[in-house]
Amino acid sequence: MRQRVSSGLNLLSLTLLFAHSRPCCSVSKLWCLFFFLLLLMLNLCAGVYKSHCGLVDNAEAISPDISSSVDPQPYLPLLAPSPLTPFTNNSIRSGLCTLNFPAAGDMMSKTATDCWAFFAPVLANVVCCPQLEATLTTLIGYSSKYSRMLSLNITHAKHCLSDVEKILESQGANKTIQKICSIQPENLTEASFPITDVDAFESIVDPSKLLAACGKVDPVIECCQEVCQTAISDAARQLSEIGFAANLESVHAVHEQSTRIDNCKNIVRRWIASNLDASSSNKVLRGLSNCKVNKVCPLVFPNMTHVVKECASTITSQAACCKAMDSYVSQLQEQSFITNLQALNCAASLGVKLQKANVSQNVYELCHINLKDFSLQVGSQEYGCLLPSLPSDATFDKTSGVSFICDLNDNVAALWPSSISKSSSSCNRTMKIPAVPKATSAQGGLYNNLMLPFFFSSLVVLKLLL
Repeated sequence: MRQRVSSGLNLLSLTLLFAHSRPCCSVSKLWCLFFFLLLLMLNLCAGVYKSHCGLVDNAEAISPDISSSVDPQPYLPLLAPSPLTPFTNNSIRSGLCTLNFPAAGDMMSKTATDCWAFFAPVLANVVCCPQLEATLTTLIGYSSKYSRMLSLNITHAKHCLSDVEKILESQGANKTIQKICSIQPENLTEASFPITDVDAFESIVDPSKLLAACGKVDPVIECCQEVCQTAISDAARQLSEIGFAANLESVHAVHEQSTRIDNCKNIVRRWIASNLDASSSNKVLRGLSNCKVNKVCPLVFPNMTHVVKECASTITSQAACCKAMDSYVSQLQEQSFITNLQALNCAASLGVKLQKANVSQNVYELCHINLKDFSLQVGSQEYGCLLPSLPSDATFDKTSGVSFICDLNDNVAALWPSSISKSSSSCNRTMKIPAVPKATSAQGGLYNNLMLPFFFSSLVVLKLLL
């Protein structure tokens, strides 16, 4: 089941009521929708006038207790700017950054939506930060058309990063986006890259070969064939060797060379962006970032002593082992939304750690652990929300607010490490893991624009009633 997760009211009871009330809707869809929205507004009014109103912190917002015995978390109005507010007000900017923001206006708006205040921390690894990096890369690439430089000096970088933050915040993005994505002014400079002049760059690499490989990237094929990635690596290696004559037998020298190559890759991507229109640049850079994020598990694994105690060697009590596993996995579910391929990697990583700690039995099968159990959960029914391996950008419209598409209850079993082979990789797998969502299966919450100014205490998934 694939759903669109939206910013919305804490209305799980209404959701469940209408999810099982299709006979009513069959009589008159318009009356059903009207009655539903009326209940929404009544619930809204009741929540606003609670005497103990207050905002909840991020942890409560992500995994609230919505049991029938506990009152739902209250909320307060928050007059946030619209993610699509044009940044035509020059007073937002310092005037000290010469980047051409209007040229990448659509990318800026997309970034603001992907990094929207409420979703940014939980979409950071997969959606928000890759889009922010793509935008910054394109902005600097475009600036090279008139500056002829593929980097900014540190002073200019500080001013520009500050302006980017202010512009995105004015459009509804999270105020701490720089911290969330670990972006520093140094990321906009040349770092240890030896060549930043466009003319010098093009005299060393083969521009036509680079554009032929990266001018257009198929986001599915590229992750397996790595045509553009290989071209970028080759160009970066060529550039990194300029003026570098250290003895590569030294561990320090090898590390230094690796760092230089990584810095050179950033410059190569900026050059590629400068030779594409904004839309194409965004597609190429996001396609490359998808290949990167799907190769690793972004979760932090906490101490697993209790699991090892109950599940190591010969398991004496299956109930005790599975209780310990459920408790451990619940800690992973408090971190972030991840893609289905990231979940596959997380299952493998955790399995290897457990095996090294003397847990030899397949506790995933024993305790019915699925891939969706590694991602952030949505609602009181604990639906694991897995993003497709090619995650969709968050979207904004007056009807559904800010939302994104994810898979719910796709019960793909987590694979114990001994079961993982090359056939289950992202390029040649037997498991049915979707790369992109089907448009016909996308479903959205029902909200009108009167509800958009509110920041709510939980993520709610509403079944589409029409």
